[in-house]
Amino acid sequence: MPEPATISGGAGGVDADYDDMFTLADSSDDLALTLGRISGECHLVVGDPDLLASAALAPASAARFTGALLAALDGPDGLTAQAAVFGTRALSLRAAVATYEATDRVQAALIDAVRFTAGLAAPVALPGVVAGAGLFAVTHPGAVAALVKDPPDIQRLLTDHPGTVDTVVGAGPGLISWLPGVGITGVPGAADLIANLYPDGRHTVTDAGVDPDPRTARPPAGIGDLVDGLDHRNSAVKGGEPDRIDVRVITATDGSRSYVVDIPGTKDWNGPLGHNPELNDLGTNLHVLGGDVSTRELAIADALRRAGAGSTDPVMLIGHSQGGMVAAQAAHDHGSAAFDFNVTHVVTAGSPVGRIDVPGDVQVLSLENRHDIVPHLDAADNPDRANWTTVTFANQHGTIGDDHSTTVSYLPAARELDGSTDPSITAFRESAANYLTGATVENRVYELTRVEAAR
Repeated sequence: MPEPATISGGAGGVDADYDDMFTLADSSDDLALTLGRISGECHLVVGDPDLLASAALAPASAARFTGALLAALDGPDGLTAQAAVFGTRALSLRAAVATYEATDRVQAALIDAVRFTAGLAAPVALPGVVAGAGLFAVTHPGAVAALVKDPPDIQRLLTDHPGTVDTVVGAGPGLISWLPGVGITGVPGAADLIANLYPDGRHTVTDAGVDPDPRTARPPAGIGDLVDGLDHRNSAVKGGEPDRIDVRVITATDGSRSYVVDIPGTKDWNGPLGHNPELNDLGTNLHVLGGDVSTRELAIADALRRAGAGSTDPVMLIGHSQGGMVAAQAAHDHGSAAFDFNVTHVVTAGSPVGRIDVPGDVQVLSLENRHDIVPHLDAADNPDRANWTTVTFANQHGTIGDDHSTTVSYLPAARELDGSTDPSITAFRESAANYLTGATVENRVYELTRVEAAR
C-alpha cells in the first residue's frame, strides 16, 4: 500500500495558524479597547447631576442603582475586568507566536550547528574510523567476504534514507573550514565559495519559435497540466545540448495575458574552471545555492521580455531540480532590476529550495518525492508559511534517476493533486486561477547560452 502524501504549509499550515492567532490578538485588542471605552463612559453616569439630585429624594434607590452600575462595570465579571481579560489575551497570543517562531529558528540553527560541528570534527575522527574498520575486517573476515560478494545497492540505500544527504551536505561547511583563510559557517557560504570556480559569464537568448506540441499548446486546467508542460520541456532538453525554456503565453477571454515559464533541471554536470556555454550546469546550482543572481535567471528575464511580458503581467515560474531553484531565486528577486516582473506563483519539483527567502506575496507549491535525494542537497526543510505549500509523496523506483524524474515520479503526483480537497492545495489552485482559466495559449521556446564575460 503506497504511503500517503503529507502536505505542510500553505493555507492549512502552521504559519497560517500563526496568522490566525495574530488576527485573534488584534480582535481581542479591539474588543478590550471598546469595552474599556464603554466602561469609562458608564463611570461618568455615577457623577451625573440628575442622579446626584435624585439621591436626595430617594437615597435608597439611588444607592441600589449606583451599586448595580459599579458591579456591572468593576465587578469580577464587569466590563473593566473583561477589558483587562481581552487585553491580556492579546498579549499572550502575540507572546506565544513569538515563542513558537523563535523556537523554530533556534531548532533549525541547532541542526545546522550540529552538522557543521560533525564536519569540523571529521578529519580528527577519520584515523579512528579507519582503524576501527581495519579491526572489523580482521576480526570479521566472513562479513567482509559477504559484502564483497553481494555489495549493497547504494542507490536503493540512499533513496530509502535520503536524510543521509542532509547530514553529509550539512557537514560540508565544517570540513571546508579546515582550509586556510576560509571562514564559512553554513551551506550557502560553502556553495558560494565553490561557485567562484565556475565563471557565470553573461547570457544570450535566441528565439527558437513556437512549439505546437499538444501538451503545451492548450491552456492548463490544473496542477497536473502545469507540471505536464514542465515535463515536456524537461524531457526534450538533453545533456550537451543548448539550454531551452518555454514561455507559455496564456490569453484570457478579456485579452489579458499571463505567463508560465517552464525551467528544466541540471543537464550538464561539468567540472570547475574553464568556460561552459550551457547555463543548465553544475555551476548554476552552486551560484543559486550561494544566493547569487545567476546568469540563467537573467536569461529567463530576457526571454520573458521577448515574449511580451511587462512588469505588471502575472508570471508563474515552474522548475524541476535546478529549474525550481532558479525559479525560487527569481521570485526572491522579483520587482528588482535583476528580475523586474510580477512573479505571483512558483511551482518546484524535486528542488532544494528551503534556504531561499521567497517573499510573502508569492505563492509557492513545492513537490518533493520522499525518495528523491535532490531536495536534500541544501540540507534544509522548506519553511512552513502561509504562502508556501510543500507536498511530500512517496514514489520509490529504486534508482536516483527515476525517483527524481518528472515523468516517472513528479507528473503522476501532480495529477493526483488536481482532485485534492486539502485546504492548502485548494487555496493554491484558486489563487492560480489566472493561469488555469485561459482561452488560448502560445508556447514560445527560447534557447539560453552562456558567453564569456567581457574582460
